[in-house]
Order: sequence, then C-alpha cells, then structure tokens
Amino acid sequence: MTSRLVAHFDIDAFYASVEVRDNPQLRGLPVAVAGSHRRSVVLTATYEARPFGVRSAIPLYKARDMCPQLVVVPPNMSKYKDVSRQVFAIFGARGHLVEGLSMDEAFIDLGVVSMDEAKALTQAIRDEVLATTGLTVSAGIATGKLIAKIASDTCKPNGLLAIEPGAEEAFLHPLPVGRLWGVGPKTAARLETFGIRTIGAVAALDDATVRAIFGSWGLEVRELARGIDHRTVDPERETKSISSEETFEYDVRDEKALIAVLREQSKELAEKLNREDCSAGTVGVKIKRADFTVFGRQVHLEEPTRDVRRIFKAAVYCLRRAHLNGAPVRLLGLKVASLSLGEPKQIGLFEVRD
Repeated sequence: MTSRLVAHFDIDAFYASVEVRDNPQLRGLPVAVAGSHRRSVVLTATYEARPFGVRSAIPLYKARDMCPQLVVVPPNMSKYKDVSRQVFAIFGARGHLVEGLSMDEAFIDLGVVSMDEAKALTQAIRDEVLATTGLTVSAGIATGKLIAKIASDTCKPNGLLAIEPGAEEAFLHPLPVGRLWGVGPKTAARLETFGIRTIGAVAALDDATVRAIFGSWGLEVRELARGIDHRTVDPERETKSISSEETFEYDVRDEKALIAVLREQSKELAEKLNREDCSAGTVGVKIKRADFTVFGRQVHLEEPTRDVRRIFKAAVYCLRRAHLNGAPVRLLGLKVASLSLGEPKQIGLFEVRD
C-alpha cells in the first residue's frame, strides 16, 4: 500500500555535536554550548548532560549547579551555518520538496510511496549526512507533519521511527497534551484544570467544548489530535519574523546604552533582510526587566523597508514608548516582521502607524 508520506529530520544536539566532532576529547563528556558571561543561556547540550537536567534555554549558572563537571564551549555560529548548508544540500539532492524549520531541522516530502520505500530513502539520507558531516540525524516518518516531528523527537538520539498509515491515533492518544503544536506549558496547565492531560482527551472533545477551551483554532487542534494533518511540505514557507536579542551581564538603566544596542541590532537585521531579499513592515522591541517581566512595543510601517536607518528609528520609537524611566533592563531584543519579498518602495525616512 502506498501513501503520501513526510519525514522530519533533526540533527541530534546540533551545536554540541559539531563541537564534539571537532574535538574528540569532548566525546562522552557532558558538554554545553553557551556564552561566557554570567547570564548566558545554554544553546544546546550533549545527551551526556541531559540526565542532570541540562537543556537548551536554561541559564548557564543553573546548568553548572546541576552538573558541576559540565564542559562549556563557546558557540561558533559561522561553523554551524556551514555544516547546516552541507546537510540541507543532502536533503535537497534527490529532488524532493524540503521545508527548513531551522539550521538543523527540516521536513521532506517523500512522495506517494510504500512505507518500506520511505524508510529506505530516509535511512539513505541519514547515512549520507553521517558520512559527509560526522553527525547523526533522528527522523520520523508519517502521513502528516505533526506526527513525523513527534516521532523524530521520540526516537532521539540517532533513531528512525515510522508511524504506519492508520496507526496515527494509537500513537498520539496516550501522549501528554503538551506534545501538540501550540500547546505550551501555560496552556497545558490550564487544560489540566479541565481534566485534559493527553492528546486522546483533546481528540474526544465535542465541537462546543473544544471551541470553548481553545477558541477559534479549536477544531484545527482537535483534527491534529486525531492524527489528521493536511499541511503540505512548503519549500517557500514564509519566514514570519527575524529577531536579535541580547541578555546583559549586568542590568542596564541608561537609555543611551540601550539605544546603542538597538543600533547594532538594526544593522544585523538589515543585513539579514538584504541577504534574504526581504523587506519588513513591522518593527518591534522586546524588553525583559530585572524582575523578569517581559513586554514589547511595536509599530507598523507605512511601507516595508530593509533600510537600517528606518529600522533603527522605529526601534528607538518603540523603546521610548515603553516608558522605562530608568528601570533596570535585563534583556533587549529587536524584531522585524510582516516580511515580504523584493525591494521596498522609496518613501520617507520614518513613517509609522500604530
């Protein structure tokens, strides 16, 4: 029997795996890739570090407390990008549609094939990535994107898990509800108050209840919970936003210092927009205060831009709308969104609409 099947590929512990590959003395050790100052966060960690609770996005000081023997390696983004280009060249070499999600993660449309053919193709891609880059890739195969991704997550590291057509509900329903896309920790905690703990419980909800709990996207999330996922692999998937953030080693109160950071972030994002041949219609800032409260301000431009001066001007406008009044800032981020392809129109330097 043949079906249209999709595979999800995810390089195992990408940044850390590259560092271990290039320095064999790190093999078998708990390794984290992170910056050097006291507020750095872990970007990724080897599987030897994970039993201690070391995961991506946790503060480095917490990771060191959890795992005193942790080896910390500074990130080398240019190297990771080079490796990513090698891997994506392999993903696309056979002519299948590829939808990249990040530097180390992608969906591939395997076409209308038997499961045996899909497994053989997926394994051939994994073998080629290993032979070319020295990195292992976990992969999941299914009739839809959600299940393929959950399958690849489930079989990490260095695994291949295929969910046969017709077995989607049996695979999904016992899993925690937090494994569904769009259900984060806060939503999962709220669902707990309704007694909803598994994906199967979401699948069993009636129309009125699922709308009351999830709102306008309730029917869609129930379809996913039932293993029904009609989304196709889209190689032209729109990048919704580009962002840059900086966590300060010490809290910053001085507005001039914050503006200087926004200037550098504006340059970085303008360069990215030019490389991607995109223009942005929205500019926003993200602010995390010393008490860890997070909020943002954004403006919509009259016309999309990739001009660094307009991005910076809009960023400063957003910062001043936050009315910090000297409050200590722990993190400052800048985002450009509402992206469109091609050159922007030539208009005034800074025209926005709230």
